[in-house]
Amino acid sequence: MGILDKLTGEFIDIIEWQDSSNDILVWRFPRYQNEIKMGAKLTVRESQVAVFMNEGRIADAYPPGMYTLDTQNMPVLSTLRGWKYGFNSPFKADVYFVSTRQFTDQKWGTKNPIIVDDSRFGMIELRAFGTYAFRVDDASLFLKEIAGTDAQFSTDEIGGQLRSLIVTKFSDAVGEGGIPVEKFAANLEELSALSQERLTGDLAAYGLKLSRFLVENVSMPDELKKEIFEYSRLGKIDMQKLAQFKAAQSIEQAAANPGGTAGLGVGMGAGIAMGQVVAGAFAPGLAAAPAAAAVPPPLPPAAVQFFVAVKGKQEGPYPLEQLNQQIAEGQVQRDTLVWKPGMASWSEAQTVAELQPAFAAMPPPLPPVR
Repeated sequence: MGILDKLTGEFIDIIEWQDSSNDILVWRFPRYQNEIKMGAKLTVRESQVAVFMNEGRIADAYPPGMYTLDTQNMPVLSTLRGWKYGFNSPFKADVYFVSTRQFTDQKWGTKNPIIVDDSRFGMIELRAFGTYAFRVDDASLFLKEIAGTDAQFSTDEIGGQLRSLIVTKFSDAVGEGGIPVEKFAANLEELSALSQERLTGDLAAYGLKLSRFLVENVSMPDELKKEIFEYSRLGKIDMQKLAQFKAAQSIEQAAANPGGTAGLGVGMGAGIAMGQVVAGAFAPGLAAAPAAAAVPPPLPPAAVQFFVAVKGKQEGPYPLEQLNQQIAEGQVQRDTLVWKPGMASWSEAQTVAELQPAFAAMPPPLPPVR
């Protein structure tokens, strides 16, 4: 430094911070080797606080305004310096400007899933993310606890610590908030309020104030989502109507099966029964029937079906009614071999109890012509 620079820059008479940044929390006035002139002008703009520090100890703090520095408005510094009877010589002190404006749109999120013990679904993994806004509420405390003597301190330098704290308190809010896990998506505002309440005290210890906290999304594994959806639908189902509807479906399927119980003319009756069941379940204008009448009737017993041996080949199965018709038409003879489930072996049709009435109605074979 030249002699001229030393003479012109020896005393500082204007102290200010024209902040044009978006992320600077603390900025130290670059005093270097220069001394502050007694009577210098200190300008503190809106959303700023100026803090004087003497040999590493916090002295006076100044809210927004313009000040002429003298021993009258520097009481703490005057005491630390021992200026009991006034002082007019230049002095040295570190001046820190602290931004007190709100820093908005700060991101937070769970790097790893958090584990929650739910009484119904057991241990589940959740992820969440959102935004928050904060500001410095106590400049001197913030300098003491966080910023220290850094010449410049940004939101990035405290962001990691705040995010870790947020995730911890959010986990507490999820575990103790009493909100069912399946209703997280519909209660993001409540989760946000619970988390902000738990964070307020912790941030106040650093001289910070959490002005806004938002949970934007809470996600969980896909298999748990599916289970929750099924669980929620189950709670809205009328189980009596569901049973009636299932019975109606069974009857409809039986009527459509030509080889089943409704194969020979039963389809119309089954259709009528199905209509009655559906009408009883879904007709909104009908009065409620007694509990006993709401139970669907039992299904008819399974029909007897036979296999028939024709020319050494197995055919069927045929319902009893259809086999009786074949006997009447002469397609099945008395000595035709038949079998049904439960029989030990193939037997002649005339020896089977269910088929004997059909043969009784048939005339015996004609005697041979002489």
